[in-house]
Amino acid sequence: MKLKNKVAVVTGAASGMGKAIAELYAKEGAHVIVSDLNEEGAKSTVADIVANGGKASAVVANVAKEDDVVNMIDTAVVTYGTLDILVNNAGIMDNMMPAAKVTDELWDRVLSINTTGTMRATRKALSIFLKKESGVIVNIASSAGLTGSRAGAAYTASKHAVVGYTKNVGFQYSVKGIRCNAIAPGGVNTNIGTTMAEPDEFGVGRAMSGAENNPRSGEAEEVAKIALFLASNEAGFVNGEVIRADAGWLAY
Repeated sequence: MKLKNKVAVVTGAASGMGKAIAELYAKEGAHVIVSDLNEEGAKSTVADIVANGGKASAVVANVAKEDDVVNMIDTAVVTYGTLDILVNNAGIMDNMMPAAKVTDELWDRVLSINTTGTMRATRKALSIFLKKESGVIVNIASSAGLTGSRAGAAYTASKHAVVGYTKNVGFQYSVKGIRCNAIAPGGVNTNIGTTMAEPDEFGVGRAMSGAENNPRSGEAEEVAKIALFLASNEAGFVNGEVIRADAGWLAY
């Protein structure tokens, strides 16, 4: 029970890595706010957690909307008394769109969810963490946040921003008992591909040019185990770090 009686908010927890993280946190004793834009999916995750003896509540939230983010965090405090852990997992892809074809609409949509959503949730969580001088933030970045072309231009920019933001928050608030780390997954078997409607042929070709060097795709549960480590006291000396989880893909 590495997270016994801790209160965690996990965004994008209706499916994929978010769902796996929420379920593992609950298994390890946390009370979990399962947040997602997909209400049915969020409730399904909660049902699975409760069926296995855990505690969880669903909150419908679009992390691109300030009011939704505030309500999400406030609900954790009202329901469970506080907040100890924030996992910024919600994210979308960008159709592998190369820079020459990126529209303002696509750019704004991808960054509003992947980057601004992470900032807003973190800002709200920090208002709680600072009062008690403790708290943990786990951001889900991407191998695209460490390299130049694992995705399109907007997604790559959004995840590079998350990496830099993670390091900034981790260092600046380390003196306040707060840790902030990120995970940079490579290829993981999730449904994030459903956020790509019409992938750009040129963009896909360039982004996938190194795919043959990928040792294997991972599973959401493998990423969840890293998220558990980072949220637990076992990672008490780990801060401002970005952990690659890609079977060695970026080591090439």
